[in-house]
Amino acid sequence: MRQVMRVMLVPAAVALLTSPVGAQGAKPLTKCAPDAVVAGTVCMDRYEASVWRVPLPTTANKGLVKKIRAGKATAADLAKGGATQLGIGVTDDYAPCADSGQNCADDIYAVSLLGVPPSANMTWFQAQAACKNARKRLPSNAEWQAAVVGTPDPGGDNGTTDCNSATISPSLTGSRSSCKSADGAFDMVGNLDEWVADWVPQSTACPNWGSFSNDFMCLSGASTTAPYPGALLRGGDFAGGFLAGPLAVAGSVGPSGAFFNAGGGLGFRCAR
Repeated sequence: MRQVMRVMLVPAAVALLTSPVGAQGAKPLTKCAPDAVVAGTVCMDRYEASVWRVPLPTTANKGLVKKIRAGKATAADLAKGGATQLGIGVTDDYAPCADSGQNCADDIYAVSLLGVPPSANMTWFQAQAACKNARKRLPSNAEWQAAVVGTPDPGGDNGTTDCNSATISPSLTGSRSSCKSADGAFDMVGNLDEWVADWVPQSTACPNWGSFSNDFMCLSGASTTAPYPGALLRGGDFAGGFLAGPLAVAGSVGPSGAFFNAGGGLGFRCAR
């Protein structure tokens, strides 16, 4: 005799199946950890990520990891724990954390910290792993766009307070006082191109935005032959000039890439 299995759906389960994605609990936040700012329904890191290798993260430095995950770790805390910052300048020193994101667990941690070099030359997979270890994630493209609002669109760069968009290297996090979004996030324009979570077919053309904006827009000409997708980069970098900005976007670099253009390192920030 064939048995029939009956499945009972409780009201909450029915709601999850029939409600629009994101409808459950998508309420504006009122408070975030000290290292982040409220940006709609997410907490966006206040600064571009610095990536740290923490020795003995599950034993002697268990307390330090707890502080990192709570958004409360300071430079002094990291120094006391013997943590080492990675990805400074043109250095790619993340191994054994591999470009693929393998061997990264309990190894590298993303920290939103004022006054340090933002870590660069990371693949998308490494950035996601560093966020995950800190109990965060890469923001979606839409979340990043909501958080960048209010950040000035570069014209010139006075070298002190404007967004860092006309130099030869990234500036210390938060040091460009005017490069700040309405929500209080620093350096979302210029400094380092920032990975976001979304992938698209690899872009092959940069038609820009036309009369709408002078920010670069390399999100056209989807390749049908590329062996990899494009992971979105936002904001532009330290050498982007007027092409950097709140609408700057590129889908031409694969998630396994660590550099964009000549010498422009890839960075990121995390969200919760």
